[in-house]
Amino acid sequence: MSADHEHPVNFDPTDAGHDPHHHHAPMGRAVRIGIGGPVGSGKTALTAALCRALGDTVNLAVVTNDIYTTEDADFLRKAGVLAVDRIEAVQTGCCPHTAIRDDITANLDAVELLEERIPGLELVIIESGGDNLTAVFSRGLVDRQIFVVDVAGGDKVPRKGGPGVTTADLLVINKIDLAPLVGADLDVMASDAHRMRGDLPVISQSLVATPNAPDVASWVQTQLHDCTVAAAPASR
Repeated sequence: MSADHEHPVNFDPTDAGHDPHHHHAPMGRAVRIGIGGPVGSGKTALTAALCRALGDTVNLAVVTNDIYTTEDADFLRKAGVLAVDRIEAVQTGCCPHTAIRDDITANLDAVELLEERIPGLELVIIESGGDNLTAVFSRGLVDRQIFVVDVAGGDKVPRKGGPGVTTADLLVINKIDLAPLVGADLDVMASDAHRMRGDLPVISQSLVATPNAPDVASWVQTQLHDCTVAAAPASR
């Protein structure tokens, strides 16, 4: 056995890679919330649910990311969750995390296009393409980020950590209705998630049982309010 196997390297679970961009408070622009997570975890379904839940009260739009297609944007358009001109697709042509963390230009361009097109835009949801547990958004692109894992991936996923699980502003454990079918222990998943995340929030949900994702929608509304208040100029 090699020395590397005898002494495995311990990586810092909070290291999401270097973020070359600086966060700017959302003064005079829409609040941006990113949704990331592994392939098949339910990111697009959650995005659609949030559009249904918030679309009547929040002036919102969506940017989707796919490597070579516009499939996620097409799904949202066909689902009718928003007017088609409120949905923009980014084709990254590379690993999804590159376009949401390393070179965010294409996503910023898509957001700017939506802000020019839609007066008074309040919220832009930016959905990442499916990636691994290290995929987090640059704070130069989003103000808050949601990371989605699903029960079908196994109850071991939260304790594997990674920056997506440990540092996202909200962790969503999705598809809990599948737990009996895949032998996943929801109590273990929730306990491990809270242990890995400390005081950061965790929401478990089934979009079959609650199609409008009410708990996540409520969290998004709180973030929208908090970001807007924080960006408002102080009164003299």
